[in-house]
Amino acid sequence: MIPRYSRPEMTRIWDPETRFRIWFEIEAHAAAAMAEIGIVPKESARIIWDKGSQAKFDVARIDEIEAVTKHDVIAFLTHLAEFVGPDARFVHQGMTSSDVLDTCLNVQLVRASDILIADIDRLLAALKARAIEHKDTITIGRSHGIHAEPTTFGVKLAYAYAEFARCRERMVAAKKEVATCAISGAVGTFANIDPRVEEYVAEKLGLIPEPVSTQIIPRDRHAMFFATLGVVASSMERLAIEIRHLQRTEVLEAEEFFSPGQKGSSAMPHKRNPVLTENVTGLARMVRAYALPAMENVALWHERDISHSSVERMIGPDATVTLDFALNRMASVIEKLVVYPANMKKNLDKLAGLHNSQRVLLALTQAGVSREESYALVQRNAMKTWEHGADFLAELKADKDVVARVPAAELEKMFDLGYHTKHVDTIFKRVFG
Repeated sequence: MIPRYSRPEMTRIWDPETRFRIWFEIEAHAAAAMAEIGIVPKESARIIWDKGSQAKFDVARIDEIEAVTKHDVIAFLTHLAEFVGPDARFVHQGMTSSDVLDTCLNVQLVRASDILIADIDRLLAALKARAIEHKDTITIGRSHGIHAEPTTFGVKLAYAYAEFARCRERMVAAKKEVATCAISGAVGTFANIDPRVEEYVAEKLGLIPEPVSTQIIPRDRHAMFFATLGVVASSMERLAIEIRHLQRTEVLEAEEFFSPGQKGSSAMPHKRNPVLTENVTGLARMVRAYALPAMENVALWHERDISHSSVERMIGPDATVTLDFALNRMASVIEKLVVYPANMKKNLDKLAGLHNSQRVLLALTQAGVSREESYALVQRNAMKTWEHGADFLAELKADKDVVARVPAAELEKMFDLGYHTKHVDTIFKRVFG
């Protein structure tokens, strides 16, 4: 986690103090469950809970113990025993380290999911508000970066809204995927711990029991989770790149808000650079990069090994913290985005009506001209506009072969912008309901 790209609410989930607190809750709930079924004295389970709940876990002390034991869970249990006292012998009964580590990781991922879903909600709200604001703001649509046909800036934002609505659904599914608990003991057979303990702990933590844990929770769940983060990041990058292109000097149809006192370049005082969306683009690359090691973690030896452990200690915090930061940055960009409708209209007019070429093509085919000949007729006039700046409609009206099939008066009707935006309401109804 790099502080520059971190937000406190998400980083707290991954703090050592939070991790040890979750470990304690897992152990204490397990002891309470064992007390319910008569394996552990109820008074001991109460003491474990009371003393552990009041304790402030000393991270430095646990690290000191781990330096000797070379085992993080044993170091924690040793520290726990220091203030629980003799009743600590009833902690971790029949459990294995993975029961604590895996269940804790999933608790953290569930909590991180809640934050990420809220982040997406903020971005969705911004996209919806700005889409409605610019529902009828005409702009040129581009394919391959080249002028194609008109659309509206609201439609551009509506596509992003629809995409992030899908991202939200994926995050909800990803949260569900990792919301499992494993308290099944060595190799996951429950030989030394009753399955009812797992059910009790799962309920207390808002999880469900893992059907077959084999000592660890299967990592296909985590692979799906981190892959989902990668997809969300990719959608965010798509939106960021759109804004970066629109902010280019030759385009300048929209740009990031430039605050008073902000500087764009150490050398050139005139610069206003799309630094926020460039930053989001870079962060998206990092989040995607974490998906591959998560997938490689799926293949573990037999009932368990720990080759996944070092990976998850890095990608768990880094992927969630980075995506959280990037989503909030993206939401802020959309909320404050400066839009230039006049520049959109100016750019649309640069090619003197060429965006109507398909409509003329279709009219010729409907008038009985073959598609090949129709294409040739439209293209030869379009190229005069493309190469020499001629007015496209004027060229078409001067082309005897064209007006022989489609009268000049009909051609003029085909240059109405409203033709291209007549179904915007339908699109908005589909997206926003």
